[in-house]
Amino acid sequence: MLVELFTRATQGRYKVLHLTWFAFFLTFVVWFNFAPFATTIAQDFGLEPAQVGTIGLCNLALTVPARVIIGMILDKYGPRLTYSCLLIYAAIPCLIFATAQSFNQLVLGRLLMGIVGAGFVIGIRMTAEWFPPKEVGTAEGIYGGWGNFGSAFSAFTMVIFALALTALPGAFQFPEAETFRVLVFPPFQTDVLNWRAAIAGSGIVAACYGVFYYFNVTDTPPGKVYQRPESARGMEVTSVRDFWFLMAMNLPLTLILMVLAWRLQKVNFLTSGGMYLACVLLLGLYAFQAYNCWSVNKELLAGTKTYSPAERYRFKQVAMLELTYIVNFGSEIAVVTMLPAFFEGTFGLDKATAGLVAASYAFMNLASRPGGGLISDKMGSRKWTMVILTAGMGIGYMMMGTVNSAWPLPLAVLLTMACSFFVQSSEGATFAMVPLVKRRITGQIAGNVGAYGNVGAVAYLSIRLLFVDGSAAANAGTPVMAAVNSQFFQVLGIAGLVVAFLCVFFLDEPQGSFADFHEGEEPDLVTHPTALPNEQSARLL
Repeated sequence: MLVELFTRATQGRYKVLHLTWFAFFLTFVVWFNFAPFATTIAQDFGLEPAQVGTIGLCNLALTVPARVIIGMILDKYGPRLTYSCLLIYAAIPCLIFATAQSFNQLVLGRLLMGIVGAGFVIGIRMTAEWFPPKEVGTAEGIYGGWGNFGSAFSAFTMVIFALALTALPGAFQFPEAETFRVLVFPPFQTDVLNWRAAIAGSGIVAACYGVFYYFNVTDTPPGKVYQRPESARGMEVTSVRDFWFLMAMNLPLTLILMVLAWRLQKVNFLTSGGMYLACVLLLGLYAFQAYNCWSVNKELLAGTKTYSPAERYRFKQVAMLELTYIVNFGSEIAVVTMLPAFFEGTFGLDKATAGLVAASYAFMNLASRPGGGLISDKMGSRKWTMVILTAGMGIGYMMMGTVNSAWPLPLAVLLTMACSFFVQSSEGATFAMVPLVKRRITGQIAGNVGAYGNVGAVAYLSIRLLFVDGSAAANAGTPVMAAVNSQFFQVLGIAGLVVAFLCVFFLDEPQGSFADFHEGEEPDLVTHPTALPNEQSARLL
């Protein structure tokens, strides 16, 4: 498959894979286009560090419910239309953020931007529709790894993009502190780096690609039927016990949004009354989600509907994959956020060098996540692949907790890259299993698992903030960051080891893990003559 990926890049499923990972790549470029300009924006608006941190958290907030909702939309309308609409939508929050004149407008732009971060879910089902179970791990790994590289690409290129716009003649030449107008943009101030134009431009590029994507892919290969659930209002389960399990696993999605509301109140974006109102609304959202799940499964709960053994799936599979994604993707987002400051403070590096060194963690995505999917395809057991990679991640984080200024810098970088390999390979192994749980609700499963990744990110970042506050309180207002970082990595490591232990006992090997066809598919005797007995196959060939 890896050879065909490049030799047949413009044909069939390989073309769809390349077009789809690039769609994901663009969503991450847009989603992470704030970080390269964070310092400049803070200076322009006179923001406090807590306000800058809150903008970063807002970038993750709506991604949690958006991944769940987009999973539902995806199962109903298909990945082609869903991805195209999301990419076109990306221009809206980019323009809002690029034209912001106040902190509140910046927060609004990043909140809406969080929806773009849900795009990852869409390509999971698109890729699964085009690749068989025996290759789906590698394909999903390539999709996830190469697309996820958009975050690192954004960090390296957005400033260059801004400088390039400055060099262009005419409308894009935005001198410092002068008012200007560009096409649909209203007049606003900018700095010499043109951060506003760069952020707006990235959204426009994504929107243009959304149109291109719609006209160049299909939801399924020719002749294959796109399977839809009877209702996409909520996740379908196949036992009464699993329904209550689903209700319990939906709670953390609401609770983590309450944590974000609390953070917004801490920086005075929300009043105390506004925070309590937000929490009430979030409880209402949970109740509405629960009602929709009940509506989809009410016949099962009433005992008037039963599923045959072939139609059943165990929701604990989804729950375990949600936990693995908390500890791998959730920790990745949290570590990427703090790693430059970690290297700067630990080894006395300047900001630019620390940023480049920390980027080694994100750069590993290009190989690590596809590697996790490939190992899952080739090892012969997706369950034990997950256990080994998650345990390796936990051990890696525990070792990261011992890094201090006495370590040689090259050794610390090698450890960071090794830890990154296990983190991102574990992510690849997670989504090698997601499409194999229950095919017709793959979008919703991917949405819930993906949402839990953001739950992990917000939880880890909030825990780190609590460590910082606790250390500051114990040291006359000045936190000891070496101790904070050590505690933080230990939390990540312990969480990884606990989830690996749970996988040993509660994660099952998916049925048909290495089959030639997905659940519910029938071999096409023309396009797959090898599914016939040898004599019939020979006659067709």
